[in-house]
Amino acid sequence: MSQLRVLVVGASIAGPMAAYWLARSGARVTVIERFPRLRTNGQGIDIRTTGVTVMRKIPGMEAAVRAKTTQLEGMSFVHDDDRSYGTIRPTGNPDQQSLVSEYEIFRGDLAQVLFDLSKDNENVQYVFGEQIASMQQNENYDEPIKVEFANGLTTSEYDLVVACDGATSRTRVMGFGGSVRDYVDSVNSWAAYFSIEQDLIKGSNVSHGFSAVGGRFLAIHNDPAGGNRVILMSIHPRDKRDVTLPFREAMEQGEESLKRFVAQYYKGAGWKTEEVLAAMMNSSDFYASEMVQVKAPSLHKRRFVLVGDAGYAPGPTGTGTTLAMTGAYVLAGELGKHKGDLAAGLKSYEERMRPIIDDMQKIPPMVSSILAPQTAWGIWLRNNIFAFIAWTNILEYAQKLFGGSAAGTDKYGLPDYDWVT
Repeated sequence: MSQLRVLVVGASIAGPMAAYWLARSGARVTVIERFPRLRTNGQGIDIRTTGVTVMRKIPGMEAAVRAKTTQLEGMSFVHDDDRSYGTIRPTGNPDQQSLVSEYEIFRGDLAQVLFDLSKDNENVQYVFGEQIASMQQNENYDEPIKVEFANGLTTSEYDLVVACDGATSRTRVMGFGGSVRDYVDSVNSWAAYFSIEQDLIKGSNVSHGFSAVGGRFLAIHNDPAGGNRVILMSIHPRDKRDVTLPFREAMEQGEESLKRFVAQYYKGAGWKTEEVLAAMMNSSDFYASEMVQVKAPSLHKRRFVLVGDAGYAPGPTGTGTTLAMTGAYVLAGELGKHKGDLAAGLKSYEERMRPIIDDMQKIPPMVSSILAPQTAWGIWLRNNIFAFIAWTNILEYAQKLFGGSAAGTDKYGLPDYDWVT
């Protein structure tokens, strides 16, 4: 039987993870990324539950991840005068994590780990600075997909195209039709991420989080490389008017316009906001995005399939990295299990992933009120309730409200697959 030819679109987390497992299933994989090089910036992300299970199936990956973790010892929530009213810490048990993960790692560092694990495989080729110009797919499984590229890669045929290019996937539009906002559910929130040279938390390995009226949340983390990493979030109830439209309009106008929008939005928020905003204007790694969930009615269409945020972005549940790693593993495993029957493999991938996706996309009740109350009264009430919870040590129970993100590693019973290599 000839080797399965697979094109993977996107080289962040889902793409390199898919490349690794697909190559182990015996496929020949080409990964394209529209950026000219691997992107090594980004916010802290967590590996949880099935993500931990998948990581432990890859020789050397857990050690590589541990060597690059953020060394975060907890998250302290503070008043405007910098006094802490409660702290969340890791459980110390990576198989039953708290809201602070034992495997928190910056997105760019994890992308580098996954790239390093797959780049030397003779069946994996990475091409940076490339994207799809057009894709022709027949109405059945009889013929491969013909792909034309935008920046010089030779037009080629593939047995399978895997979209791993994010929640607003352009590749999903080519495979399914419609627009980039199709299947995207807004959660009425956005976030901005960047690093600053100043150390505003005095070298602490405990992150500091602050809430301001209007659903504004600011977190400052220690950066092992020096300075701080910052997250600014705007969180609003999902049943209210769409507050993300001005953000999206500013984003369309470019980075400088978006920085000005964020600065104006956070003006006068209190705590260390003014220092953070001043540093943000000169930040070279600024990144911002709307927080969304993707709920595609199907994960595949003939020889085209979605993995990670392109098919099932979870929004604010903290499980995006875990779902991307799990989806890549299950896709490759099911294709290998049904070798020679692509349709059956894709069908099994969807059937295996759907219960996991549904569980990990569940947004905990009152999450917007907990993370970012809208009023001064709401902040006061939340702060006092949280202080009581932290003082009484019942936080472990409270964290169970956050569903899939705090579940054990064995909850979903991922299968073991037979691999060619």
